Amino acid sequence: MFLNTYKGKRVLVIGHTGFKGSWLCSWLDQLGAHVYGFSSNIPTNPSNFEVLGLKERLIDIQGDIRDRKQLLRTMQDSEPEIVFHLAAQSLVRKSYNNPAETFETNTLGTMNVLECIRMCPSVQVAVIITSDKCYRNLEWTWGYRETDLLGGEDPYSASKGCAELIIYSYIKSFFQDNPRIASTRAGNVIGGGDWAEDRIVPDAVRSWSQGEPVNIRNPYATRPWQHVLEPLSGYLWLGAKLWGNDQAVIGESFNFGPDASTSQTVEQLLSAIARHWQVADWKVQKAESGDLKESNLLKLCCDKALSTLNWRAILSFEETVAITAEWYNAYYESGKNGMAELTNRQIGEYATKAKVEGLLWTE
Repeated sequence: MFLNTYKGKRVLVIGHTGFKGSWLCSWLDQLGAHVYGFSSNIPTNPSNFEVLGLKERLIDIQGDIRDRKQLLRTMQDSEPEIVFHLAAQSLVRKSYNNPAETFETNTLGTMNVLECIRMCPSVQVAVIITSDKCYRNLEWTWGYRETDLLGGEDPYSASKGCAELIIYSYIKSFFQDNPRIASTRAGNVIGGGDWAEDRIVPDAVRSWSQGEPVNIRNPYATRPWQHVLEPLSGYLWLGAKLWGNDQAVIGESFNFGPDASTSQTVEQLLSAIARHWQVADWKVQKAESGDLKESNLLKLCCDKALSTLNWRAILSFEETVAITAEWYNAYYESGKNGMAELTNRQIGEYATKAKVEGLLWTE
């Protein structure tokens, strides 16, 4: 799988305690990598990182990407060959409440990561993950391409657009040959183990598990929902192609998103999850959004990933919802017991489906 790139490699995951970071670490552990993680804290309670027992399966390093000296010491000590950067302040509402922290973390933090990579000769490959929110959202009915305008109106989106400009500058100025670097953009990711505040699925399962209605601000906002394993397969495959010195991907940016058929409203997503929920009496209620500006439509064009990487998403909306609901149902029924095994099984089943679909990353 992934051309056996990660077996025995030293891999640093920056942002390893977050939702996507913890799933990525689980997959890398399966692939036989020596995983190092760098994060400032455990971001939620419960925490997917803790539920999966990842502290016992990798080298856990506490640190803040805004502290460049500490990050550099970590890289020099761990000598990673491959770096995945996912650490971020990832919530739009929080970016309005604390814009300075959002820019410092997402923009200057990304600069610090790139600067430390530049000063760390062990690093051969780096995949820098930003967000679909990096695009200036005009609410087009078609997907944004990697060449479309960057930047958004809210601090979170703007910080991600700025991060992409910094990545581009470092690639053109310092990383033409080695290390080999690319950036990725994905969004609307759901899956078991996400407990972040102000996200629709975590908000729903928290409320429903307590017999309470879930508050939603914009039930008619439409998103192309994708399971967390979809973009992670893209990140890992992109890292493998960079390791193999594929000239078509070095210094490039890639969107990773689902088929347009997965686009559903927030209300439709909640209804679908509720059909799998063990508590029949589920409820929603409209919440006030205040002055927070939220987009109604945002999707990506992933033709570049298809043509260059032979990558595409493989899960239908129904499959995405079913896998997500299975994970949360198991957690609320049994707690931590068996969750690492369930997570590994879901990764294995996803990889098997991708192999049947003929995706090259399964080789």
